[in-house]
Formats: sequence, structure tokens, C-alpha cells
Amino acid sequence: MRGYPITLTGLDSVRCVVVGGGEVAARKVAALREAGARPVLISPEAGEELQLQAERGEIELVPRLYRSGDLAGARLVIAATDDRETNRTVWREAQAVGCLINVVDDPAHCNFHVPATVRRGPLTISIATAGKSPALAGRIRQSLERQFDAGYQPYLELLGELRPHIRERIADSAQRRKLWEALLDAELLALCRQGRQGIARRQAMRMVQEFE
Repeated sequence: MRGYPITLTGLDSVRCVVVGGGEVAARKVAALREAGARPVLISPEAGEELQLQAERGEIELVPRLYRSGDLAGARLVIAATDDRETNRTVWREAQAVGCLINVVDDPAHCNFHVPATVRRGPLTISIATAGKSPALAGRIRQSLERQFDAGYQPYLELLGELRPHIRERIADSAQRRKLWEALLDAELLALCRQGRQGIARRQAMRMVQEFE
């Protein structure tokens, strides 16, 4: 199955619905919250952590079975119940109202798949198998988590900080490309991994000045 990979943004301002209250639903809620959403969880039962999130206002909990009409205004829905007929009902309504729908462990009833994801601050790496093998996607994610460790977050923050300075001070595009190659080849990542961001920033700024 072919797909077109995208990253959804602005989820804090749209209605995202998760149907189900078990462990799988909890993981889906956590992923949506990490992406900035405040999910609406529809389930007659929910785990203790989900209830605490609702009490803190981090999610909206609707403590009952799914009903027709629950997707009104929704942009994205994940059906994660252990009842196939309920999941299919959610799928049909999602199709009718035109929102994105993922039915967990049922690729034929999805118009998007949730990739395994590695997040390091602004860095996001996603692995998708078009629903063929979530287990393999998880295995690859674990490998990437080791390769792209926590040092990448301050490293990418530094590169983002440098970008407007470079764009402002170096007009020639060929020189900018040459500078970026030099910065990426420098030891900035190693310094960030060691917690020496200040030294990395000073070294990077010296390199920028050399190209001015």
C-alpha cells in the first residue's frame, strides 16, 4: 500500500478523538498529547492515569460508549476498542464526515497509519510499514533511539539558533551551503552530547565569522 508521509501540525486547535480506554488507547492519547493535542477520549472505562489526565484538564474524558454523532467537528480519530463492530462503526462515521481515521490493528479500515516515532526535541524521525509490521517498525525505532540520542536535542536547537544569523550575514547561497557543511562536520554534536553547549555555540559563531 502506497502512502504519502506528512506531519500534522496545529493539533492543539482541532478536535482529536480516541475511542477506547485500554492500554493501546492510552498510548495513542500520549502520542497525541506529545504532538500538542488535547484529545477527547470516549470510553465507559479508563485507566487511572487517563482519569488523572482528565482531572488535570489534559484530556477530555467522555465516560460512556461511543455514540453516533461523536465525531462532529473532529479532524482526526483513532478507534482503539477491543470490539470490532464498534471500531467499524467509528470507521463508517469517520468516512461520512471526512476526518482522518485509524482503526488500530485493522489496516483496511484506516486512511492514515501512525508511524513509530523517535523524538529529540525539534527532531522527529518516523518509521512506517504501511501497517504491514508494527513490530518491525518498533524494532527499527529502538535502533534509531540509540543512534540519535538525547544530545541531538540541544544540537538541533543550536543549529536552529544559527540559521537566522547565517541567512542575515552571508548573502551568497554557495557560501552558506559551504558553511553549513563545515558546521555539520565540526564537533558540535559531540560537545552537545557532553553538555558543553556554550562551547559549541562559541565555536560555531567563530566559524560563522570566518565565512563573513
